Amino acid sequence: MSAFTHSDQVAELRSKVKSIRFAMFTTVNEQGRLISRPMTNQETDNDGNLWFYTSTDTELWEDIVSRPEVNVSFAEPEDHVYVSVSGRAERIVDRARIKAMWNPAVQAWYPHGPDDPHVVLVRVVSSSAEYWDSSAGKVVSLFEMAKAVLTGTTPDADPGEHGKIKL
Repeated sequence: MSAFTHSDQVAELRSKVKSIRFAMFTTVNEQGRLISRPMTNQETDNDGNLWFYTSTDTELWEDIVSRPEVNVSFAEPEDHVYVSVSGRAERIVDRARIKAMWNPAVQAWYPHGPDDPHVVLVRVVSSSAEYWDSSAGKVVSLFEMAKAVLTGTTPDADPGEHGKIKL
């Protein structure tokens, strides 16, 4: 996709992650360990940044102070769509933005509402993304697996679409 404009790249990312409800947000803690936790991407903005709610008393909030490089992985196994986004996490305390993005699902996790001083945002400034999408080729994928079993070979490694998105 390198021949496309930045807007095209962002549109591709948005189209891949828009229907995937949960992602695994991975940080590196003070001991150098990779730590992943499920989170919901609230928005993918026009610059390709991912937005998440969190609390000031979480490991996530602390991890990104010293090591802001993160990975966010999206998976929709039923549709055979997988997306990995790398970027730099930023801690955002912006009450107006918090209120603007607020929705009933967020209220369930943060019952004191958007004015709770512990409710904050994390913006992942996306630098690159990679995706695997074989949603259009489910029948082809099944055929390749069946053929491999019957012939004693391995299935074609990439019956679907694989791409890199430069942000």
